[in-house]
Amino acid sequence: MQIPDNAPFSPEQRTAFNQILASMTPEQHVWVSGFFCGVTSSTIPGAAPVAAPVAATELTILFGTESGNCEELADKSKKIATKAGFKTKVVNMSETDSKKLSKVKNLLVIVSTWGDGDPPDAATEFYAEIMGDGAAKFSDTNFSVCALGDTSYEQFCETGKRIDVRLEELGAKRVFERQDCDLDYEEPWQAWLEGALKAFPVEKPAAPAPAAAGFATLAPGGAAYSKKNPFPAEISEKIVLNGTGSAKETLHLELNLEGSGLQYEVGDALAVIPENRDVDVQRVLKASGLSANTQFDGKTLADALKKDFDITSLTSRIAGKYNAIVNNVKLSELLAPENKKKFADWAWGRQFVDLLEEFPCKNMTVENLTGMLRKMAPRLYSIASSPKAHEGEVHLTVAAVRYDTHGKDRVGVASTYVADLVGSGDKVPVYVHSNKNFRLPADPSTDVIMIGPGTGIAPFRAFVEERHATEAPGRNWLFFGDQHYTYDFLYQLEWQEFLKEGALDRLDVAFSRDQPEKVYVQDKLRQSAAEVYEWIKGGAHIYVCGDASRMAHDVHTALIEIIAEHGGKSTEEAEAFVAEMKKAKRYQRDVY
Repeated sequence: MQIPDNAPFSPEQRTAFNQILASMTPEQHVWVSGFFCGVTSSTIPGAAPVAAPVAATELTILFGTESGNCEELADKSKKIATKAGFKTKVVNMSETDSKKLSKVKNLLVIVSTWGDGDPPDAATEFYAEIMGDGAAKFSDTNFSVCALGDTSYEQFCETGKRIDVRLEELGAKRVFERQDCDLDYEEPWQAWLEGALKAFPVEKPAAPAPAAAGFATLAPGGAAYSKKNPFPAEISEKIVLNGTGSAKETLHLELNLEGSGLQYEVGDALAVIPENRDVDVQRVLKASGLSANTQFDGKTLADALKKDFDITSLTSRIAGKYNAIVNNVKLSELLAPENKKKFADWAWGRQFVDLLEEFPCKNMTVENLTGMLRKMAPRLYSIASSPKAHEGEVHLTVAAVRYDTHGKDRVGVASTYVADLVGSGDKVPVYVHSNKNFRLPADPSTDVIMIGPGTGIAPFRAFVEERHATEAPGRNWLFFGDQHYTYDFLYQLEWQEFLKEGALDRLDVAFSRDQPEKVYVQDKLRQSAAEVYEWIKGGAHIYVCGDASRMAHDVHTALIEIIAEHGGKSTEEAEAFVAEMKKAKRYQRDVY
């Protein structure tokens, strides 16, 4: 596009305009045209008034998230939909219900699945309500669902699948098919969003922009470093926190972020992109019968297996892909729909290499092998530092996972990557993963109760550092637990110093193996039930970090019991009270 020679401008003006136009994006062209139309109608005498734009079609984007991915996609979707002419708003599942949502005309849903087919923690109340008999009807709603999940789990994208079906049962009209996304969700989400936006019945968008202009904004937060382009952070310190004699190996890592432009808040996570051990790569190569030096995607197969693929996970999906190649009778029997438990029992403690060894394939190709495997997934670790206390650094608390099953030594890929494969001076590919569902109170005078056994202590080290650095007047109460006081009291000297300085008001510890009976953090909560309730009644926020299946569940139960007993409530009333605390973000969990 150029200014024509017969336009009412001097040659110098035409040259200047043409230079600017050549550098503009399609989105900028749309904006400038609208701007000059407005200027013309308001400043030139006798100019015809510009017709009022047709009201933008309203669109609601509903998200349910555990680690923050769905919220990030919802925010990106809003920007793109707005540029396409929609009047868009984003709603968290934790802040709505079916009655409110049923009044929405156009609805996009972005939701992840947690654990064994469960909804995200913050979305449990909404999920139960919309699945229940009392859910409102959606007879005037158009919708489409994008489901996030992990194919290493049997119930892949189950929450999104169920919500998709349920909305249709409640009378909503599906205008675009559901998209199920694995860990590499960016491209399928983008394709889904583009298709869904085109599918909604829109008479005339208020300010249309070409699809390319909208999707050109997909770089996360505009940051130079991200999942697809991680920052090589140098390890400046690596310390084993456990004492000699401990059954555990917990590492404290300090990483240098200088020059990266990466910023984080306390409560966020750091994503680490690991590598597989050479011994595991060699086991897979030997079992597959393929050569390490075979070329694949511009590198050797050995290098690709080391850096690009998850070569340890074993799921029924992977086994099904493998059986399509080997067509083994025994494996086919294990994979039969009626034998799910039988396969799960067989697969327990086994990895991908065990599948190759037990059901050998004589004609494996590189394409067969890599086609079965998932891409290497980043591992998220709760950040254990405050940027106000450690400028230009980020700290992690990582427990190395090692075990033996079926005659082989096994390891946690990411935890032993940082434990064994890298050391001080080495660089680790990382990026910051925002977690808006785990934030300190906006009011610094608010009291906080933090419950974090084992490596669940990580974000609370960051919380206390932050509150200390900002001189927040609110009180801080920490519950910590591990196996032995002598060996496993993580950051002991720091906690004692914080107590001395007044940054930590109270510290309750539970060391499960130091006495005949097991004592855990939930037991310590019950022992101080009256005081815990007084803090809650006074407006305290509660934070839990750690194991989801046992600890977090037991702590949740203990909190309900405490509120019921000391608040004079029934169990049902106490459960409703805790649910309201969740909605008000007074009860937040970072569980895994």
